[in-house]
Amino acid sequence: MKSKIIPRSKLEKTVRTWRKKGETVVFTNGCFDILHAGHVRYLNRARAMGDRLILGLNSDRSVRLIKDPARPLIPEKQRAEVLSSLECVDGIVLFHEADPRKLIEAIRPDVLVKGADWALQDIVGADLVKKYGGKVRRVRLVPSLSTTAIIRRILSRYGKRDIPSTDKGKKVAKRKTSSPTSEKGKK
Repeated sequence: MKSKIIPRSKLEKTVRTWRKKGETVVFTNGCFDILHAGHVRYLNRARAMGDRLILGLNSDRSVRLIKDPARPLIPEKQRAEVLSSLECVDGIVLFHEADPRKLIEAIRPDVLVKGADWALQDIVGADLVKKYGGKVRRVRLVPSLSTTAIIRRILSRYGKRDIPSTDKGKKVAKRKTSSPTSEKGKK
């Protein structure tokens, strides 16, 4: 699988190449810790608003700044790898800051997308995007589908007790194999 991670040093050049082709660039951002169907639907809706979708992915350090010291549960490299497998995502840029404003300034997206749980005036970079004539869109989210809800559900079901391993207690049957040499010796 081809990596879709774009180093910051190549970000502006990549965006320029897309724009020369007349492609509309959409930007969104998030932590995407424990990827779920709500994330996938959100990203597909964002991608439908343009030709290319760049996803600003909060680094592990950034997630700890804005969420909780115990987060993320999934390390940034793994989150980026999983997100790279989505057809709707064209590029992923990691950022270490608490918000993506610097990325938005560098990309100057044609469309900035956030979830409808964000008030328009609270969307980081919305003022900048509107100033140069870009669009700011809010996407409806799937109720009760969130990483936090998944974590709460896991904790309510398992609490602090050990979570059983899926292979615990299963006996793996050993297959007897015959090799060509063992067959020859049986004659």
